[in-house]
Amino acid sequence: MIFGVICAVALTGAGACVVIAVQRAAARADAPPKVAVTPAEALEGEPRVVFRNTEIGSRYGLVSVVSLADPDGPRAFTDVACDRVYAAAGTTSCLRVKRGLATTFEAVQLDADWNQVESWGLPGVPSRTRVSADGTLMATTSFVTGHSYMQVGFSTATDIREVGGKDLGNLEGFTLVVDGRRVRPADRNIWGVTFARDDNTFYATVATGGTTYLARGDLSARTLTTLHAGAECPSLSPDGRRVAFKHDVGGPTPRWQVVVLDLASGAETTLDGETRSVDDQVEWLDDDSLLYGLPRDGEAGVSDIWQIKTTAGAAPSIFIEQAWSPSIVRS
Repeated sequence: MIFGVICAVALTGAGACVVIAVQRAAARADAPPKVAVTPAEALEGEPRVVFRNTEIGSRYGLVSVVSLADPDGPRAFTDVACDRVYAAAGTTSCLRVKRGLATTFEAVQLDADWNQVESWGLPGVPSRTRVSADGTLMATTSFVTGHSYMQVGFSTATDIREVGGKDLGNLEGFTLVVDGRRVRPADRNIWGVTFARDDNTFYATVATGGTTYLARGDLSARTLTTLHAGAECPSLSPDGRRVAFKHDVGGPTPRWQVVVLDLASGAETTLDGETRSVDDQVEWLDDDSLLYGLPRDGEAGVSDIWQIKTTAGAAPSIFIEQAWSPSIVRS
């Protein structure tokens, strides 16, 4: 409304409103952070949350850190910009879009001091990334065509590589077992890796024939075996007993609910206390709670991290405002 009033008063030439809009946008982009700020060194060695800052201003998009004990407290900013980030055991995976005359996409490995160790190109828009609990494996997913899971006919590329070692390759090259049969479908799509603690087992989404599956991967055998239909973007619990994933409940466009699957019993718990569509790969806060990002209504580019207990009917609550892509670092 303020913008409209200014334009109405200042419209002395065809470009007046455009100039005002550009000036206001520039001032907003250059604004210092309103959140309390602390040096990164102050949070070293204690349990913490690493995430992407989405407060509009001069530090928008930077990797940021808060104390796990005080997620609403002072925020430490790095000088690293990422579109998706995940950290564990001194290794951070950063996926980002590099805009210029030609837009490109890259993955970057960072060390415990936020220094770049290695980088490599991605074939499309960054989507998901995970680091194993001991910091020795990295997984990346990017879109090859299309720009979201909302689109029909999207294609993804998902790779796993050893930190400081070899690239283990695109998961489409792994042997796929669906319902007990080895298959080689041309339409396979794989995304959203989550690692077990043995550095060999992982879980991922496999889509083929119009169905999405939770699949268990074996790095040494180079196999993917489907376990459960209707699952996307899995996240393995810290104790390794459950997988949380998003499930499309149907409709004219995808609408995702979070579901928790007990791997031993096959029992499912739908977190129906969250009524919004959760298009994210959730992160486990602990063995009983999940974190996920949601865009903020009416504020383009701003998102918040929410938390919810893993029980049916549990109500979500804000965990960190103006934040996205969380990972829990415990040491």
